[in-house]
Amino acid sequence: MDLFDEIVRLRKLGQKCALATIVQVNGSIPSYESAKLLVREDGSMAGTIGGGCVEAEVWNAAREVIATEKPRQMKFSLGQDAAYDNGLICGGQLEVFIEAIVPQPRTYIFGAGHISKSLAKAAGMAGFAVTVIDNRENYANRERFPEADEVIAAEYEEVFPNLVVTDTSYIVIVTRGHRDDMRVLEWAAGTNARYLAMIGSKRKVIGVIEELAKAGFPAAALERLFAPMGFDIGAITPEEIAISVVAEMIAVRRNPDTGWKALSKTAAGHHKVQELAR
Repeated sequence: MDLFDEIVRLRKLGQKCALATIVQVNGSIPSYESAKLLVREDGSMAGTIGGGCVEAEVWNAAREVIATEKPRQMKFSLGQDAAYDNGLICGGQLEVFIEAIVPQPRTYIFGAGHISKSLAKAAGMAGFAVTVIDNRENYANRERFPEADEVIAAEYEEVFPNLVVTDTSYIVIVTRGHRDDMRVLEWAAGTNARYLAMIGSKRKVIGVIEELAKAGFPAAALERLFAPMGFDIGAITPEEIAISVVAEMIAVRRNPDTGWKALSKTAAGHHKVQELAR
């Protein structure tokens, strides 16, 4: 198996993995410099860095790297009394570098209004793949969103089953009305998207949460909702709002192990959602 072909395949599926590479060797080891081991999210492997105890330790570390998305470098000294599965006894030293390989994060923007136009541009510039979804063809089209990777004009319920949502996905709800926001939110709260945000005043957000609670929707599912969306920077224009939202998305992206708890958020809205969801 070609490891790089496999990496491309996993990224297209939206799956993370970790690549371990022997970057330095001194003395005799049961492998060679530049040897590689690929560890998938499910723990399966491709390639090898020599097997035995070293590979087992690297496998464990790779699972952590996948979870945190933070690289790690490990050093091993193979003493003369070290016995490996392949029967070799070596006395060399080696260093292994383990890096996370993650799919390009994708932003699903529900709603194709003025804010969405600015949001699609800003998210694309920040390295996010962008999909814009709206049930109005005169809004969800290539003329309005030339930078987006994908533009879908269809009813939201028709689109939901076809979307690949993983923990590298970001969902932003900016539809044309309260009812559409709720339709999307009910679906989105059941996904494992890393970031889930909704536009609206604090009053609107509280009203949506209360309506969903009355309908029997599990409050705990909304605990990770960012609403009102974006950092509180006093944004007024669509461009300013887009910047505040993308900044929040970047903060979540760069703190995968702690998520929203790592953010220094000045807006009270999100914390109010947490209180209502309890």
